[in-house]
Amino acid sequence: MTHREVLEALTGLLLAMFVAMLSSTVVSNALPAIVSDLHGSQTGYTWVVVATLLTMTASTPIWGKLADLFSKKLLVQVALVIFSVGSVVAGFAPSMGVLIGARAFQGLGVGGLTALVQVVIASMVTPRERGRYSGYIGATFALATVSGPLIGGLIVDTPGLGWRWCFFVGLPVAAAAFAVLQKTLHLPVVRREVHIDYLGATLIVGGVSVLLVWVSLAGNSFAWMSATSIALVVGGLLVLAFAIYVEARVAVEPVIPLRLFQDRTTTLSTAASILIGVAMFGSTVYLSQYFQLSRGMSPTQAGLMSMNMVLGLALSSMLTGRIISRTGTWKRFLVGGMVTVIVGLSLLATMDGTTSLWHIGVYMAILGIGLGATMQNLVLAVQNNTAQSDMGVASSVVAFFRSMGGSIGVSALGAVLSHQVATSLGGGHQSHSIPDLDTLPAPLRAAVEAAFGEATGHIFMVAVPFAVAAFVCVLFIREVPLRTTIQRADEIPSAPVGELASPAEDSEEIEEARRSGAERPGASRLEIKPGSTTQVGPEQVPSR
Repeated sequence: MTHREVLEALTGLLLAMFVAMLSSTVVSNALPAIVSDLHGSQTGYTWVVVATLLTMTASTPIWGKLADLFSKKLLVQVALVIFSVGSVVAGFAPSMGVLIGARAFQGLGVGGLTALVQVVIASMVTPRERGRYSGYIGATFALATVSGPLIGGLIVDTPGLGWRWCFFVGLPVAAAAFAVLQKTLHLPVVRREVHIDYLGATLIVGGVSVLLVWVSLAGNSFAWMSATSIALVVGGLLVLAFAIYVEARVAVEPVIPLRLFQDRTTTLSTAASILIGVAMFGSTVYLSQYFQLSRGMSPTQAGLMSMNMVLGLALSSMLTGRIISRTGTWKRFLVGGMVTVIVGLSLLATMDGTTSLWHIGVYMAILGIGLGATMQNLVLAVQNNTAQSDMGVASSVVAFFRSMGGSIGVSALGAVLSHQVATSLGGGHQSHSIPDLDTLPAPLRAAVEAAFGEATGHIFMVAVPFAVAAFVCVLFIREVPLRTTIQRADEIPSAPVGELASPAEDSEEIEEARRSGAERPGASRLEIKPGSTTQVGPEQVPSR
């Protein structure tokens, strides 16, 4: 595809990514108002976030596998429809239960958009060129993350609108993404025998869901060491163990092919993604709550406070992407990014209810810079080592484990936050409720603000060891120069010898030319007549 064709299709993909990111960020500053209006609790606050993360996480590898079997364009559009239906139901939700259910359904669409955007881009652009487009992805991520809290805050603060419009605001963007993709995205459709691994998909979703339910409710609905906890943990692990057996021995087309983990880069990148998910999602999702409950800010003001971290992330993503595209080397940015993440989290761990907002803004910017240099490049490292026929599932596996880490982090650190607040306040506050500061007497309000401030710093301290472990994983990733072809070298078919004027004599020279995407020395260009077909991997693709 030409640069213009890529940009046209990328517009629709970025709109889809924008609406997926917006669904999480636009509601962040509205959560205290939502929970208060629907008479929810701290557990409910957590579950409004976790419900989306849970279904997004569980469905991501399934979407990725489907992308290797069916039309990627159709799948993206289906994900947009699912997201839109969930948004409508959430906007009209009469209770916390309906809202959480709608958010879970919405998460199925978000999971599809999260996985498929990366897969489609990998089908259009070579790993070496992908850096020049990652800037657009970073800018879209930044725009959604910055504008989301601001839009959400304005909607909540504007008379006549209210928090329900936080779920309606993304619908026009989803419709625009659907229309643009219909017009601009044209990819070859895979044609091969389809074997959908229903059993494996069910077991993976079930096992992950059981463990996430345990992490979310333990410490609130039941004790961490209770019989219920033990039953959930053992049950979840047994289901996942059976899932691994099915994926390895039974499934013809496994949802997560275990052979992918024979590659060291994929294994280490996956482990790092889990740990980054715990550290990033688990700690930063409660920053909005900190600014509103500890510093007395309005939702709009809390949204403005997120700009430093997101702008740092966007600039870092754009800059490192372009440098990587120009040089073809990427590991140094992963290592430097993780060091910066550790520094940012460590600085944020020092904050409490009295820390200077200027200092907090700098700390957030440092964390954003580190995340921008890390997240996209972990996916790029995996895609560079993966065959095109496995690109969907490999890309989604990284997103899956990062989302799973985020779900675990949000749930576990939410429980830590509740426990810390309850401990700080003694018996004067129910740890599972969201206080309305305006209704509290001045002494109790000051105590609540101090408790939430100190507890927020504590969860960043808990997140630091996970970032350190991710840094260790990144150190052991072996750097492979970015390839300049969509397909891996062993997937590119060789032309028949009889059609070459003078084949190169040195086989190593042939391989080097293939890796670089250049024509073989001494070989004539192989002509393919329009309308003919060329065998590419498992599918017949019309030649252009």
